[in-house]
Amino acid sequence: MKAKDKIDATTLSKFDVVDYLGDEATLAEYLSAVIEESDPGLLAAALGDVAKARGMADIAQASGLARESLYKALRPDAHPRFETVQRVCTALGLRIEVRPAA
Repeated sequence: MKAKDKIDATTLSKFDVVDYLGDEATLAEYLSAVIEESDPGLLAAALGDVAKARGMADIAQASGLARESLYKALRPDAHPRFETVQRVCTALGLRIEVRPAA
């Protein structure tokens, strides 16, 4: 690649997954892929992404959680309780399912 063909990284827009989470099927695929990683912090962050895509205030209200508590529970370094995950999923119109691994 020639020097003139190089891309200036400072001119690129920042990627935000929230911009690509438009429908329930995409949300479900995204969260399912994250759950397969078995990382509670990653799951918390992904739920945060989805909540932002749907409107954090709306998800807080629908889940019965204070918005500040929701932000705190859905940080990348958080380890949310199952009840919190379930309430957020319900507020998003999603449900958690268990399937055979094989």
